[in-house]
Amino acid sequence: MIDADELLGGLMARGVVDVAGVPCSYLTPVINRVASGVAAGYLPVTQEGEAVAIAAGCWLAGATACVMAQNSGLGNMVNPLTSLTHPSRIPVPLLISWRGEPGCPDEPQHELMGAITPGLLELMRVGHAVLPSDAAELDACLDTGWAEMHRAQQPFAFVLRNGVLAAQQLTEPPLPAPVAPTVTGTPKARDTPTRMAALESLVGSVADTTAVVSTTGKTSRELYTLADRPQHFYLVGAMGSASAVGLGVARHTRRPVVVIDGDGAALMRLGTLATVGAHAAPNLIHVLLDNGVHDSTGGQQSLAGQVDFPAVARACGYARVHDCADLTEFTDVIKVAQVEPGPTFIYLTIRPGSIAELGRPAVGPAEVARRFRAFVTASGEISERHDHVS
Repeated sequence: MIDADELLGGLMARGVVDVAGVPCSYLTPVINRVASGVAAGYLPVTQEGEAVAIAAGCWLAGATACVMAQNSGLGNMVNPLTSLTHPSRIPVPLLISWRGEPGCPDEPQHELMGAITPGLLELMRVGHAVLPSDAAELDACLDTGWAEMHRAQQPFAFVLRNGVLAAQQLTEPPLPAPVAPTVTGTPKARDTPTRMAALESLVGSVADTTAVVSTTGKTSRELYTLADRPQHFYLVGAMGSASAVGLGVARHTRRPVVVIDGDGAALMRLGTLATVGAHAAPNLIHVLLDNGVHDSTGGQQSLAGQVDFPAVARACGYARVHDCADLTEFTDVIKVAQVEPGPTFIYLTIRPGSIAELGRPAVGPAEVARRFRAFVTASGEISERHDHVS
């Protein structure tokens, strides 16, 4: 058997500074150990795909985060693994339990995923290896995974069988109590601008040192059209993951980090707002532009009309929540949010629609990721924790 400290020590020796994921009984010893307080930070999250997006954000800020999850959660990870880490060439170490391994009795809900786990990883072009049960062989296995991540610039999964890890007690401290948020908003009638006008105001209001992560679809396409800068990271896929990526970035840089989100995208992974409230660094600014529709696919209604987004942000623990009535308020708040402690949530309703014949980014996702990483990790801005997978 392998002791949890041996496995965590091996991961941390290779640069892992954060662990994000959802618990699994096979992973209980290592989750218990990291949750009880070791040198690596522990981020319990709402679902496994969110953990992958956070880890991708950590890499963009020059840090390595390991994702730990049950193999049943591979279903939640398919989207960010195929449309975020793959096109952007972002290496992320994954520790995946093997529930339902053929020949090993388990619950019926694990039978199919257990049978297809190796094939699913192969189908997603995620390199993988089964962790050894002998501690003497652990370093060689981890070295193989790290070498493959460096070579392929893609995630690598270490697959954990039942009974490999020795038991570990849990002495987990409670999460910090939610903050009492500062909420601002005016009673005046709303003046809804276009998304392009809102983005133009934002571009003119963010400092040259501020990192910007924009959600998939027309938001990123319009931002690129307005100004293509190294400080911009455009999500071309992984809808709903922008705030998780921004959280990963913000944990490992002193820069302000602005996330530009949309209503449909935010609803797709609404649980991430709770994760941001629990774990976000004070430099995270989450902007939500709400036009009530899925603009990139023809303008079909989203479910945003059912949701009070500022109220959700307040309930999830954002330190500051701004409900802006117009572009003037929005611009003022963006400027102030870059110097006041957060996490901050900024809400603005906008009109549906976009400019005609809107182009797409001509620079590839992998290049966008690397120039953004170079921008974020420029001298004097990276946090004291560094990454060993480059």
